Order: sequence, then C-alpha cells, then structure tokens
Amino acid sequence: MTRTQKKKLSVTDKRCDIVKLVTALDDRFQVPVPSNEDLVKIQERMLEMPQTLVSVDHFIHAGMYSRTIMIQAGVVLIGAAMNNDSVCISSGDITVTTDDGVHRFTGYHVIPALAGKKRVGLAHQDTYWTSVFKSNASTVEEAEMEMTDEYEKLQTRVRLCQE
Repeated sequence: MTRTQKKKLSVTDKRCDIVKLVTALDDRFQVPVPSNEDLVKIQERMLEMPQTLVSVDHFIHAGMYSRTIMIQAGVVLIGAAMNNDSVCISSGDITVTTDDGVHRFTGYHVIPALAGKKRVGLAHQDTYWTSVFKSNASTVEEAEMEMTDEYEKLQTRVRLCQE
C-alpha cells in the first residue's frame, strides 16, 4: 500500500472566456460535449493563465489506484484522457463533461467513466473528485503511467514556479 500527498496544478480566472464556456456547459442548455481535440486547444490556452494549487491524494491498494483531488470553488480544470475505464466519485458541486453529456453534480455521486476521453469541469463549490482505476502498479509514478499516456503532462509531475 502506498499513500502520498502531492500538489496538483489547475487553472482559475473567473474573467476569462474559458470560464464562460464551461459555465455554459450545463445540461439545461443541451450544449454538445467538446471533443478531445477541442479540449486540448482549450487546455493550451488555460496553461497560459494563472494557476491554482489543487491537492492530490494517491492511494494504491488491492490492485486499485485511487486519485482524489480537492477542487476549490471557481476552479476550472481539464483532465488527462484515461487509458482504462474507471469509477469517479464526486462530493461537492461541479459541472463536468461525462460520457453521456454535461452534468452538474451536487452532493455525492458515483459515476462510471469510459477510457479515452478528456473531461472539463467547473467547481461551483469546493468539490472532492476521486477516480479509481484497476492497476498493477506498486508506486504512484507507475500507476500514473498506467492511467494515461499523458502522464508526463500530469500536473503532479509539473513543477510549480512560485512567485
């Protein structure tokens, strides 16, 4: 069993067009879910904006890797495309793209997630988001490499330049 505490980067800037885009991604409006290619373009723009630390808690046990982040209210983030199907657990208030559209999850929810899709979310209140994956890893670094082909871009591996 491995348990570590690391920091993760995300993006927040309530005045930017990206927040407006994500805010409009609400199941009431029937807005189509952005493609992975669209999300990569949005992610590139987001990385040019101020970053906010998001805590990450990793846990490896019984052939599973869980990754929990606490997303502060107002933070917009885009996740990496996962290599395997997973289960996501949300506790808080967040609008996020899912396999079947854009949904706002308030309270506690358990959500299936298919492999291969990037996701974008906007936390309306502080939100805990846990993803659970099948894994043969014995370290967090190995688990991240199993989890996504974008492991080198994971913000847990990016060094934050503090001002």
